[in-house]
Amino acid sequence: MSKLIAHDSELSRRLEQNYAAVQDTVEAMARDIHAHPELSFEEHRAAGTIAKVLRDAGFTVTEGICDLPTAFEGTIGQGDLVVGICVEYDCLPIVGHACGHNLIAGSTVGAALALAPLVDELGITLKAIGTPAEEHGGGKALLLERGAFDGVGLSLMAHPMSEGVSCNPLGTTTQAVGRFKAMFRGQAAHAAAMPHRGINAADAATLSQVAIGLLRQQLPDQHRVASYIAEAGQVTNIIPDYSEVHFEVRAFSLEEYEQTLGKVRRCFEGASIATGTSLEFEATEPLYEPVIQDPTLAAFWNDAMAVRGNDVTELPAGTGGGGSTDMGNISQLIPSIHPMFAVPGATAPVHSAGFTASANTEMAYTAMNDAALGLAATVAGAVRADRERYITAAYQRA
Repeated sequence: MSKLIAHDSELSRRLEQNYAAVQDTVEAMARDIHAHPELSFEEHRAAGTIAKVLRDAGFTVTEGICDLPTAFEGTIGQGDLVVGICVEYDCLPIVGHACGHNLIAGSTVGAALALAPLVDELGITLKAIGTPAEEHGGGKALLLERGAFDGVGLSLMAHPMSEGVSCNPLGTTTQAVGRFKAMFRGQAAHAAAMPHRGINAADAATLSQVAIGLLRQQLPDQHRVASYIAEAGQVTNIIPDYSEVHFEVRAFSLEEYEQTLGKVRRCFEGASIATGTSLEFEATEPLYEPVIQDPTLAAFWNDAMAVRGNDVTELPAGTGGGGSTDMGNISQLIPSIHPMFAVPGATAPVHSAGFTASANTEMAYTAMNDAALGLAATVAGAVRADRERYITAAYQRA
């Protein structure tokens, strides 16, 4: 099937030629994004920079879509099959682009630019959708709810990882994650003169942390709980009347996620009972759902990356890296892939300062260029091979 885009094919040659004409622009854009990291929903410079690159390449660009100031949509072509390429560009607090979103932006925008001259031939409407706040905030989930993906028949992006990772997405997934804050309310009192009159909300926060720690022994493998105390008093001579604990729960299926979330909530409820505080929960972000990898898109991606010398070793079914992405929400409704690509020389784990440095090397940008061509070839091949299925998928959601 994927031999349609073999390395020596005419289509592959044309995609490479198209990309060669814009490669310097794409690399400069990715380097600029790395040099100016912006947190979730604050990516004004990155979004503006990407929008300009797309506009200069002939895309019709609309900024601030779906009431999200740093989201955008760049469109080219008028075909009956709509292809959505998801562009990410937010960073992490403190460590900057430690998840390599500058490389994601480069690979996805690069793929869009390589495909742009072929949209009429392929019969597609190509949308480069700027999706802010992947790290925290669930930008794709919000865009999905607000209609940005209406009519899209297939969607894709790729994510950088440390060296040695297989690019093969077949059978892989990600974890669902929900993020919340637990708010305890008690009664303030003088900590020395009348401590017996106080109800200590900080104690409730501490007890909940201890309970979560003890719970971990009984959690299934690959379930994850993380938390931190965001607020628990200001001074030592006042019994704190308010505390706030932020926490997240992850699991590889929604059913298992809900089960673990129930156990974690009971840790907070027990702390509330023990201390006499009241308790409220509030979701701080949309739920991130597990990724479903589309087999046709995955096969074309594997072929395109293999001919460029990348590892596409098949991984055991159900393999996941323990991370989460709001691309999962897209994939639950739209045929999608979210594969990885390795950054040679990157030995530090993602979400570390070491990976921030690795995401700004010549080898990183070479890997980004490979991924851009891989994504472009994936779209071209899959559209030719399975066009009607993707059109039907969009039609059935309408």
